[in-house]
Amino acid sequence: MKTINNRQEEYKEFLKNIREEREKSSNWAKLIITIVIALLCAIIVCVILVENNILTRFIKTDLEDTAGIFKFSRVDKKTFETPFSPRRQNILILGVDSNGKNTDMWNGTRSDTILVINIDPKTHSIKAVSIPRDSKVYLPDGKGVQKINSAHALGGVNLVKKTLKETFGIRIDKYILIHDEAVEKIIDALGGLPIYVEKRMLYHDYAGNLHIDLQKGNTILNGKQAVGYLRYRKDGLGDIGRTQRQQWFMKSLFEKLHSPQIITKIPEVLNVANTYIKTDMSFYELSQYATLARGIDKNKVEIATLPGAPNQRGYISYWILDPVKTQEVINRMIYRDKPNIEGHKFKGGIMYSPSRKKDAEILKEKFNELGYEMNTLQISHLSHPRFVANKNEVTIEFYNYLQKKLPEIQDMQFIYDPTEMFSLGCDFTIILAEQ
Repeated sequence: MKTINNRQEEYKEFLKNIREEREKSSNWAKLIITIVIALLCAIIVCVILVENNILTRFIKTDLEDTAGIFKFSRVDKKTFETPFSPRRQNILILGVDSNGKNTDMWNGTRSDTILVINIDPKTHSIKAVSIPRDSKVYLPDGKGVQKINSAHALGGVNLVKKTLKETFGIRIDKYILIHDEAVEKIIDALGGLPIYVEKRMLYHDYAGNLHIDLQKGNTILNGKQAVGYLRYRKDGLGDIGRTQRQQWFMKSLFEKLHSPQIITKIPEVLNVANTYIKTDMSFYELSQYATLARGIDKNKVEIATLPGAPNQRGYISYWILDPVKTQEVINRMIYRDKPNIEGHKFKGGIMYSPSRKKDAEILKEKFNELGYEMNTLQISHLSHPRFVANKNEVTIEFYNYLQKKLPEIQDMQFIYDPTEMFSLGCDFTIILAEQ
């Protein structure tokens, strides 16, 4: 065991690393384009084309019509210069549902996925905030109290942007809309997606034509199964469980994108994107994000969901946002506030599946040697390894520091969750799941 002096030296080293990271922000991880399924579906075409040096044949500098639908055309431009403004930008990602056959796919549709991506060109860093679709808010322009997913149905993208600005103080610079059929068709175009299904999923909604029947374990999802996996909500967690599955789904999808077989799938993916994606960004602008994504470091991604609790009024279920913790998330993720961690002594927790008991004991011992107090708890049903920051003081820089000391926590998804759903009364929690 290390002495107290040694522990203090370890802590000083961590603080030194933090200061160096801030002074040398140009060495941060390269910019990531996508955090959840909506964003990746929007730029999936660009990533594939950039990876295979085909993008130069399809770059477009302006949208062809005022509706903002992608139209691919050949031009001569062959070089890339990132045209980003030096200030931070907020990109709104909306995944919209369907009103049925033979209806306009963009008008009067609700948004099942609402995501704000905050990009800082100076540091090449990105943070993503997921807003639960059932969040109870007041919609501007006299639309009254509604679920936030109704904003797009009642007033299109402009009402969504106005709601975000007036409710959360978030200004939107650009937007991307993804129709829900895009997910199914893209996964089928890619030949399916390998993923670990964390539990038995059985659900039938005959009115909504949604049928989910998935067995627990490793499997390859086709397009229809992928949609069911993403939309499943009957696990007691509602929108939060759904958001978590989006994150796990994205990790598998990004790995699929880097397989050599992707090159043969390009024509089909192009057709899907041309029909089911709408934006006020040019294809050339999207290509710049894809170019930056080539050197992605998946260990330096920060995502969060606006915290709250479920509540039902009559037949309507709402997600009631916690005003204090919601503001804390926005300050951290959108305004980039940095907590003062000088003198803070971190305490951690380890949640583990029964099969990972030995791993948990070894990891706890290693943390103890580094001077950290650790609580442990065995839980029967855990899925997908992850590193959860429960307190604002636990930053992505702190996680990167721990990764250098402990290879056991490499490649875990970093989640900021001030609701402390997985906390054990600690500042951070490591999930050691079966997978």
